[in-house]
Amino acid sequence: MRGRLVLLALTLALAALAATAARADVFAIVPTPQSAFTAPAAPVFLPSFVTPNLPGAVALPASLSVPPAVPVQLSSDQLLSLWQQAGNAYSIPWQVLAAINKVESNFGRNMGPSSAGAIGWMQFMPATWVRWGIDADGDGIADPWNPEDAVFSAARYLAAAGGATDIARAVYAYNHADWYVTEVLGLANLYEQGASTTFALDRLQVDLDAAQSNVAAVSSRLVSARAQLGRALLVETRWSRRANGETLLSTRLADEQQAGLASERASSAQALVARRTAALTAAQAQLAQARQAAAPVSFSVAASPLFDGPTYSGGYVFPVGGGPGVVSAGHTHHDYPAVDIAAPAGSPLYALANGVILRSWTVPDPACGIGLTMQAFDGQTWTYCHLSYLEPAIVPGVSVTAGEPVGLVGSTGDATGPHLHLQLQPPTAWPQQEAWFASFAGKAFSWSDESAVQEAPTAQALRFTAAVSTASPDVAPFFSIIPSTRAPSSAVVLFSRSGS
Repeated sequence: MRGRLVLLALTLALAALAATAARADVFAIVPTPQSAFTAPAAPVFLPSFVTPNLPGAVALPASLSVPPAVPVQLSSDQLLSLWQQAGNAYSIPWQVLAAINKVESNFGRNMGPSSAGAIGWMQFMPATWVRWGIDADGDGIADPWNPEDAVFSAARYLAAAGGATDIARAVYAYNHADWYVTEVLGLANLYEQGASTTFALDRLQVDLDAAQSNVAAVSSRLVSARAQLGRALLVETRWSRRANGETLLSTRLADEQQAGLASERASSAQALVARRTAALTAAQAQLAQARQAAAPVSFSVAASPLFDGPTYSGGYVFPVGGGPGVVSAGHTHHDYPAVDIAAPAGSPLYALANGVILRSWTVPDPACGIGLTMQAFDGQTWTYCHLSYLEPAIVPGVSVTAGEPVGLVGSTGDATGPHLHLQLQPPTAWPQQEAWFASFAGKAFSWSDESAVQEAPTAQALRFTAAVSTASPDVAPFFSIIPSTRAPSSAVVLFSRSGS
């Protein structure tokens, strides 16, 4: 039944896309010689997946870590042909290759290098690429920034991990995380409904991400313009007061002249505020449209990570959308009980439970920035800080439902880097130690300091370890963890304010 509902939702989404005005293909080919790409038949000779490359067996680019000046972009038809050919060559479902391509580099739109050093279309670590990279297009170079080389290499890599018989095990080898396996295979299952579904979902996701990022950026510019206006009005007031207190006519006239200049600057700042307010209104309308278009499919468990949807557990929702590949938190805060949840700017923020808004503010507090305070159904009071944008409906006294959008991630106030600062009010306990918060680890976020925390291995990790211990030494031991390319920086400097 759920499969039919998802299919119906996807059909509605496709119809909505067809009804929109015609526009350029999301996967338009970049008009340069470097981007020229045809989809030939699979290479006549492909390296075996049984053993990795011997030292010096493949020619590599001069620098693996340097992306091309003009990255290759492919049309939807070219992508589909590439996934299918690589999948057929190594007996890997094309949908899995497509899902990994989406999760790792957003179909070649974000190829790194990542903060961990992963590179190219399928985000290989350089050392892993040296062992498993393929020259699939026959140009003499095994290049991770080349889509054909990268996708065929990923198929080989998955085959070496047993993907022909156990695709979940192979995906786990690609990135040693249960959430990653769930996300990739869930997305692959959606892609099984066909290429039209695959690219319709992609367009909806791209539109939603762009709309969220635009609102966050426009809101930040509006905050800046309002601050500029405030400073100009303050200067005008000071000169006016000074002029009124002068006894000498010449001095008074000079002060009034300065007040007039300040008034002109204030008028210009007021006009800038008006323009940016109008721009924010337009951006909000685009975001509402993108949310409405994505709504039919975003409820799906498999599609939700694609749209940074809310993750539920009991009566709670994790407050930051994006999933464990892009959202992270530490077990401790630098100076008092709180948690800093790092995520890309513009990521959606949600009400963590049913509750009531007690306070909200769009004029940034010097420490907290834009934020809100809400009381949850269980009586606990929570403060959100550093938002780039607060939803207009989030005002004091309004009731909110768990998972309701409340704003977007930012870095307003005393913060370096985009993140949500979350704390109890007053901050007498660590949010990370709340049972509901911990239950989202590996589902909605990753621990940024997990290497320092000893945790029991998951059942899947134990199965993988057992498989590796019995596998050929020429196969499994060469796989290494490939962190998400979208993982945010952990370098965050936050505020400290007693009693807040």
